[in-house]
Amino acid sequence: MTDTARPGRRGLPGAVAALVTGWALLGGVVLAGVVLLNVLSVLGGMIAQPVPGDFEMTQVGVAVAAFAFLPYCQITRANVSADIFTMGASARWVARLRFAASVVALAFAGLVLWRMSEGMADQRDYGYTTAILQFPVWLAFVPILVSLALLALASLVTLAEDATAAAGDE
Repeated sequence: MTDTARPGRRGLPGAVAALVTGWALLGGVVLAGVVLLNVLSVLGGMIAQPVPGDFEMTQVGVAVAAFAFLPYCQITRANVSADIFTMGASARWVARLRFAASVVALAFAGLVLWRMSEGMADQRDYGYTTAILQFPVWLAFVPILVSLALLALASLVTLAEDATAAAGDE
């Protein structure tokens, strides 16, 4: 059972979990669209002509989808962990390590959100476009920045939960 199904996650944490889950599902739809685009391009290449700009759309779609999954991984605690190091640790130590991981996730989300927003501004200012389709690259940054903001929110939720557990109140 994932943490999004926890009965204790109500109010703002529950709303954040629901929002993050919906965003991840939207990322899955984008990824399914990328797969469909590639199938159409391959079939089109065998029959007549491949889809122009398929490589560009694949790059953008996969990047957007990958970022959309980050907040979900944080809120459901599905990030990669090495449980072999904590198998013998007490519940309180595991909670403390999870707290530290939430702090790192929040710092990571904040740092990358800041730098990606600067990158988006640069892409927009320079007018950089893709080679074939000529669509502005900065547009791909918008859903990525939303994903990073949701990652920060998800990190705050897990940080609060982990702080409570590390203090021994849970």
